[in-house]
Amino acid sequence: MTGSSSEPRMLATQLLDSYEAGSSFFFASPKRTMLARGTFATVPHSGGANALAHLPERVATVLNEAREAAHDIPVAVGAVPFDSSIPAQLVVPMTIQRAGPLVFDTAAPAQRPLAERYTVQPVPEPAAYLNGVAQALKLMQSGPLRKVVLSRSLQLNAATPIDLTQLLRNLARRNPSGYTFAVDLPPQLAATPGAGRRTLIGASPELLVSRSGLQVLANPLAGTTPRSADPIEDQERAAALRVSPKDLHEHAVVIESVVEALRPYCKTLDVPAEPSLVSTPTLWHLSTRISGELKDPSISSLMLAVAMHPTPAVCGYPTELAHAAIGTIEPFERGYYTGTVGWCDANGDGQWAVTIRCAEADEHSLRLFAGAGIVVGSKPESELAETEAKFRTMLQAMGLGQGAEVQP
Repeated sequence: MTGSSSEPRMLATQLLDSYEAGSSFFFASPKRTMLARGTFATVPHSGGANALAHLPERVATVLNEAREAAHDIPVAVGAVPFDSSIPAQLVVPMTIQRAGPLVFDTAAPAQRPLAERYTVQPVPEPAAYLNGVAQALKLMQSGPLRKVVLSRSLQLNAATPIDLTQLLRNLARRNPSGYTFAVDLPPQLAATPGAGRRTLIGASPELLVSRSGLQVLANPLAGTTPRSADPIEDQERAAALRVSPKDLHEHAVVIESVVEALRPYCKTLDVPAEPSLVSTPTLWHLSTRISGELKDPSISSLMLAVAMHPTPAVCGYPTELAHAAIGTIEPFERGYYTGTVGWCDANGDGQWAVTIRCAEADEHSLRLFAGAGIVVGSKPESELAETEAKFRTMLQAMGLGQGAEVQP
């Protein structure tokens, strides 16, 4: 056989410690941890406007071919971009190891900077982002656009190599209840000519969709507020988020779209009447766990992910209008940011997380991303502050603010 799987007793932390940037796929969820190595087969890119729609079919073909070739790991792993004009990066690995959820014996230690010094370039500059939010609000006042998610990026460069393996460990320790990932990307996507490997790395709080047998789960997040170091202030912020008309409206738009996308595939759907609160070390979110049962076992997790992608949580609503507004206002290509990352096996089971709280990295640089959902009632300064808070997931895992020198 050409592949191997791990014993169930293997500790998830062993898989985390075994990750090597440039040669591995790592994905940890609240229930399981996965480390894949090598490439047995690559899912081809078809190109064209319908490339995303045909992706599940192409993946199923590659997985069937792998099974017919006696490969004992018919699982596709990798990342799907925000825009279908960029190829999905999905492969069938040579080997895969699985374990339960990550559990750490001690609290996360203080992280030291991964490089001695960084230079940083925001794209767009804060003032330009504020103007972009105002532009989006004007579009909503004059047409049917209900929501658009506008993003920013930070380009950080270091003279010395950045330890991505340690960055992944830091992200996992700080966000054990989320979805921590690292995916090799094609070198040609590098922003700097001649750059080598590229890695998509992050810790997402948001499950796009999972499938286990006929059971389906989606957990959209929309409506956010920064956390406070003061416990009383932190709880006050959480309570205010729960009743915020602006954030509840933003959340309702997302839930409406997710249910609309899942309903054709499910014979039952359970949608809570009100959102709950979930938190990360840096943010509070409004959250709704949507569960259902599939009509047909041939519907794979990737088919569901493609049907839902992009949700209003990362794009906006209506989707086509929001996508067009993003293309007009945002001064950069998102690449795999706000896409989806995860896995799907030959039976159709799998997990796909929304690709947020992440960066695209090479040996000496990281390009961080953060966005905010703009709806009627949004205030540009508040949306800018939300993006700053979302950057903290990556910045704190990099050790910034704890001795690293950052220069404009």
